[in-house]
Amino acid sequence: MISTQPLLVVVPALNERESIQQVVRDVRAELFDVLVVDDGSTDDTAQRAEAAGAIVLRLPINLGVGGALRAGFRFAVDNHYVAVVQVDADGQHPANQIRELASAAEQQNAHLVIGSRYLSPDSTLNPTTSRRFAMRLLSTMVSFAAKRVITDSTSGFRIICEPLLGEFAHEFPAYYLGDTYEATLAAIRAGYQTIEIPAAMRPRGHGSSSAGTLRSILLIAKVLVVTLLRLHPTIRRPH
Repeated sequence: MISTQPLLVVVPALNERESIQQVVRDVRAELFDVLVVDDGSTDDTAQRAEAAGAIVLRLPINLGVGGALRAGFRFAVDNHYVAVVQVDADGQHPANQIRELASAAEQQNAHLVIGSRYLSPDSTLNPTTSRRFAMRLLSTMVSFAAKRVITDSTSGFRIICEPLLGEFAHEFPAYYLGDTYEATLAAIRAGYQTIEIPAAMRPRGHGSSSAGTLRSILLIAKVLVVTLLRLHPTIRRPH
């Protein structure tokens, strides 16, 4: 029962000094523990997160979002958390919707619950046409592979519950889109119960995406090859 067990919010962060304090405060206001994984920042992201009330895990080098998340998952497992909520450090994910992810996981006995911006009429996120096309393409591919409709496979707002959490703590894609698209695909193909619920997302308050247009196109091509050839990490099926 997730409602009676510890839950940790994990926030991977790289040079997010402008937004990290508000993200941490919003999560803390919902009475959740929050772990900020500082992914080799060169600014004072870690200090600001700690001052706002977060547990901070500092990585000595930049591992990328997937590597930072895996470090957070390992921390969660080592400290006996039964579920982790993945939240971006840029302020796009409203903290007051974390409980909705947890409730959906509990009510539907799901291992992975994805907050879909496309299912919510309240989302104010407005990606570029090319980015929207890419996200739709990836969702179509994962839906085809999974034989079920997944509307937002690249959403970084999700809850991961045991035993899937333990699997991801040991085997998790470390590169761009691995933390969202490939992780979703691996979980579904291994037989973990995966569902989506509406989640209103908003534009990032500061900074910009770490991946430019050309790099994004190349990386999307890579993950499509991974999908077709089943090169994503293989995780154990649930007992």
